[in-house]
Amino acid sequence: MSDKNALIQPDRGQKATAIHLVDKDGLEAFLKDRTPAQRATLEAQKFAADGYTHAVFPDGEGWAVAAGVANAASLSSWCMARLADVLPGGTYRRAGGEPGAAMLGWITGQYRFDRYKSDAADDAPRILLTGEPRAIDATIAEAEAIELVRDLVNTPAEDMGPGQLEAEAEALGKAFGGQVRITRGDLLEREFPMVQMVGRAAGRAHAPRMIELEWGDAKNPRLAIIGKGVCFDSGGLDIKPSSAMLLMKKDMGGAAHALALARLVMGAQLPVRLHLLVPAVENAVAGNAFRPGDVLKSRAGISVEVGNTDAEGRLVLADALTRAGEGADGKLPDLVIDFATLTGAARVALGPDLPALFAREDATAQALLDGGAAADDPCWRLPLFDGYREMLKSDIADINNAGSGGFAGAVTAALFMDRFVPKGIDWAHFDTFAWRPAAKPGRPKGGDALGLRAAWHMLQRRYAKG
Repeated sequence: MSDKNALIQPDRGQKATAIHLVDKDGLEAFLKDRTPAQRATLEAQKFAADGYTHAVFPDGEGWAVAAGVANAASLSSWCMARLADVLPGGTYRRAGGEPGAAMLGWITGQYRFDRYKSDAADDAPRILLTGEPRAIDATIAEAEAIELVRDLVNTPAEDMGPGQLEAEAEALGKAFGGQVRITRGDLLEREFPMVQMVGRAAGRAHAPRMIELEWGDAKNPRLAIIGKGVCFDSGGLDIKPSSAMLLMKKDMGGAAHALALARLVMGAQLPVRLHLLVPAVENAVAGNAFRPGDVLKSRAGISVEVGNTDAEGRLVLADALTRAGEGADGKLPDLVIDFATLTGAARVALGPDLPALFAREDATAQALLDGGAAADDPCWRLPLFDGYREMLKSDIADINNAGSGGFAGAVTAALFMDRFVPKGIDWAHFDTFAWRPAAKPGRPKGGDALGLRAAWHMLQRRYAKG
């Protein structure tokens, strides 16, 4: 991957190739201002200002680029991303304006996951200049957070187990002065019994643990960020078919989002008391695997009947949500946000690009939706519908981890988790895919951040300094 800090640079009049962003409404005027030779060159390439298309044309002693965008007056994060992928290495600037939001896609469009390739391409970087240098650091921070999610999710489970997630949290704590606490072994069984039960079959090599990081002034509002850290999900004894298991390295995508969001919060010195929690496990098959029909203890004291061992993510999140809801320093959390690759039902309902959002408070839900709209990171709210709580009834325990009847799987999963969040606490839950099955400009196939920037833009507004 190219050095992200080098991909966006202040414009100090350096020699650079001009990029003209043209929409359909402005195409006629743009062509009118070109020379006959330039118009002929553009026409020969059939340039019609369609989105994500471009053409090159002579410009003095060099050349320039015409690129089609949906709206040249309001740029999306991704409108220049394809250019960053296909143009030759060099330095570029937008002609007649600033790249604005498109700087993010310029960076993420040059992302490559080549850790395991012996012949990885050493592409020359495409550098974009901007006359708004104050926007550079914030853009790079967001791009780094997105690419952290991608790197973690793309890494195979053998190299991204609970121990590696612990190492990521330790690195964050060291970088930003946070305090990291790891709970494992007998203490894990006592303090987070469902995390221990779900992960115990993975053995010592991928032993379960609860990862916690605290950062910031204890006088500030407490913000809990939680991520599902199931580093590989076989389904347990309710084992998945091979086709469904193939992508299960991404089942720690929620943890990747949580780590990345925590990095943004600490890097921006947001005035909060951050509490990051990652229950890190592998849902494996062995003689000591938890079984369908078992009744599990939880940190909250709520007994849980296992209706399906493949509904393990909500179990480990339940213990984490309980811990977050306890607060510390005499203060309960002001807000709890969790990310999880939780249900196939959410993908059936919304597809791969839209994370399902659940929230107790309408104002919080709307703020997250608004943050997503502003950041080109859309999400869609689904209901915490009380009428479906009866689907989680158990004949022998307080609650069942799998809803009966096969309906509303994403809703019943969220309702299960809601049971473990103390009443009165503002809580939001992202059921995200963390994966792109097909590439889009600035968003390659593979692991990706979906819902991350929506949450980040909301948090910046909610906890704005001064």
